[in-house]
Amino acid sequence: MPSRLLPLGSPLQLLLPACSFAVAAYAGIRLFAEDWFGVALWFVGAAFLHDLVLLPLYAALDRALVRGAGRHQDRVVYVRVPAALSLLLLLVWFPLISGQVAGRYASATGLPADRFLTRWLLLTAALFGGSAILFVLRLRRATKERPPTAH
Repeated sequence: MPSRLLPLGSPLQLLLPACSFAVAAYAGIRLFAEDWFGVALWFVGAAFLHDLVLLPLYAALDRALVRGAGRHQDRVVYVRVPAALSLLLLLVWFPLISGQVAGRYASATGLPADRFLTRWLLLTAALFGGSAILFVLRLRRATKERPPTAH
């Protein structure tokens, strides 16, 4: 039986989700007050883009990666996780990474917008590098734990 941090039904267990919903409602009201139609259109468009274009695309890429791995399918996770995180960051920060809104960003914040591509590439390299280090360490540990075979 899993241990619980809070007793079931405690006031804190009800207060935390209630605060989360209150913050989300406040953000939604503020967001929709500006341009409700544009925001609604963006959400619907993002859902369609994800479900009709992106999901089949990354599902096909993942299937190809698993097939290409052959009998080493357990090693696919060392590519899948950093790739998913990198693509998620690209999706979220795409306007700044691509430079499409560099002028607006610079005028609104006073900061240069030309560093986002470099930082995303460095972060992607760090994600894949960390995954490669973790893979090598786990591979070495597995070979040390394996008993030698007798000839």
